[in-house]
Amino acid sequence: MNNRIVLIIAAGVIAAVAYYQAQVPSPTTQELKTVVKEENAVISVVEKTSPSVVAIGVTRRGINPFDPFAIPKSENSTIGTGFVVSSKGIIVTNKHVVSDPGLKYTVVGKEGQKLDVKRIYRDPSLDLAIVQIEASNLKALDLGDSSKLKVGQTVIAVGNALGRFTNTVTTGVVSGLGRRVEVGSPFEGFESLEDLIQTDAAINPGNSGGPLLNLKGEIIGIINS
Repeated sequence: MNNRIVLIIAAGVIAAVAYYQAQVPSPTTQELKTVVKEENAVISVVEKTSPSVVAIGVTRRGINPFDPFAIPKSENSTIGTGFVVSSKGIIVTNKHVVSDPGLKYTVVGKEGQKLDVKRIYRDPSLDLAIVQIEASNLKALDLGDSSKLKVGQTVIAVGNALGRFTNTVTTGVVSGLGRRVEVGSPFEGFESLEDLIQTDAAINPGNSGGPLLNLKGEIIGIINS
């Protein structure tokens, strides 16, 4: 009896799916071209900008809690993302990514090259930091105009998600403009960030400081996670 019921339900589902497919018109050639065009635009932006997106790393002195007499070892980890804005070694990231003046920070390029950070200029009011490394012939990203953004516009987020030294890419749309949030903690104090861009692109730990791009490959925001 149970087998007959399952077979009848299954046949009903198949019939319903077939009926639904018959009622829904197939995508037109123009619709397919539009989808392919947008996908190609995203791929083009990623290929163009990825060499300019870097990982921000930090070197900490690790101590073995089970052996207090052991020599501390240096431990490297990725804590955020940055992007090149000048061929002369100027990189932008979030201030909270490089907030501790007592730590040693490094920049890791897409090909794995590692360079020490020489100077950091921090702006807590904008959660912005300018990082300088000794390098030349870097490829700088193009700056866009965020004042021209529209809600619903496609955007691309590039960063080192989950603390890995490889760029990851997510896409989404502008969900809102002119947002305001407070960041910080009761111990360090809170800072109010104004006029922010809200997006539904997936943002993960490690994306902080990475670029938010339009379909022209221009920077229209800095990811803050």
